[in-house]
Amino acid sequence: MSIPVTLEPRASRDTVPRGRRVAARVAVAVAFQLRRCRPQRLRRLMELAGRGARPATSAEALDAREAVVAVSVHCAGQGCLERSIATFLLCRLSGRVPEWRTGVRLEPFRAHAWVAVGGVPVGEHEEVATYAVTMAVR
Repeated sequence: MSIPVTLEPRASRDTVPRGRRVAARVAVAVAFQLRRCRPQRLRRLMELAGRGARPATSAEALDAREAVVAVSVHCAGQGCLERSIATFLLCRLSGRVPEWRTGVRLEPFRAHAWVAVGGVPVGEHEEVATYAVTMAVR
């Protein structure tokens, strides 16, 4: 799954508070393990993780996404699946969750994973709107 060919702009690790950096690193480590799951199992685990949480705001989801990108070069580049899972999990630590989505585009073929709030992708390129959603956790 990938869209960007270059790294996303990253906030300096120093701009992310120490506690948030530690939480983001834990979320990234868990995301790297979850990416190995089969899609249906991954969806069930994400649904379980999000159970009982309130919807995240765009600002909360963007803040979590930026923290994840700040602590992981892989998530700042081609690691959209890991980035989206880690963002979802980092938001969950505060009791809120964004929507987690995966999708595809056919011309040219591309697959991508992202988080959204109210159906609007958070921190993503505008072309994400052209992707057909294949899996979603709300």
